[in-house]
Amino acid sequence: MKIPCIDLHTHSTASDGTDSPAEVVSKAVEAGVSALALTDHDTLDGLAAAEKAADGTGLIFVRGCEISTETPWGEAHFLGLWIPRDLERTAALEKALEDVRAKRLARNMGMAEKLQALGFDVSYKAAAELAGGRVVGRPHFAELLCRLGVVKDRKEAFRLYLGEGCSAYEPRELMPPERAISLLKEAGALVSMAHPRLLHASVAELAQLLERLKPAGLDALEAYHSEHNAGDVRECIELADRFGLQLTGGSDYHGLPKPKIALGSGKGGLRVARHVYDKLMEYRAACGMTD
Repeated sequence: MKIPCIDLHTHSTASDGTDSPAEVVSKAVEAGVSALALTDHDTLDGLAAAEKAADGTGLIFVRGCEISTETPWGEAHFLGLWIPRDLERTAALEKALEDVRAKRLARNMGMAEKLQALGFDVSYKAAAELAGGRVVGRPHFAELLCRLGVVKDRKEAFRLYLGEGCSAYEPRELMPPERAISLLKEAGALVSMAHPRLLHASVAELAQLLERLKPAGLDALEAYHSEHNAGDVRECIELADRFGLQLTGGSDYHGLPKPKIALGSGKGGLRVARHVYDKLMEYRAACGMTD
């Protein structure tokens, strides 16, 4: 018998995953996941299809998304969970996400131009075709360079051309964390900081950031994540207790791009217990949050 678990951080073809929203739901049901959140990058587009696929399966489906922000320690990502269906409530969020996607397109076009100036037969169109309708990003340009024989692997592509400070690198314009939190909160979502120990910050620096973000409306920390080790989890739990934050967890499932991560069971035997979901529901009820 499979032990009930939850997964509140997953991605589909609506952004940079390789499974359709319906396939993510189907695989979650098969894996014995009891509650699933679809949290695609910068879009709500896959939520309706996933919710429809979950109907009648017994799976609790949570509408979500993930937004990237800029901090002094690199990108910090935030998950909006239980995003309402009400279009009026999500209008400002949708508009902001549309702007984010437009900036992403401009960045990709800039990278393509820089690669062409270096003499490589790389275009945005080719990267988009490789993405297959998913969010286009540096990994797709890296794959094109691999296919051209310019580099031996993606890691080398980032080291030589696409990494920060390299000749084809194009800066990414991101919103500040407070803006992302505000947009998600105004839409009615619960806001969790995703994989906080992946931020290039010490525990003291992370605490400094959380001291800023708690008053801005941050609700939770994603303590349980595929890239967190036992020490990371413990530090997140201690920080959550210190700042009065809830705990969330998820695999960060993407499908083929992250082959060692499965729905409901990430790296290192990660399985997020159902009681994490139950505690979040208690918190939502106490705060008067509704879907």
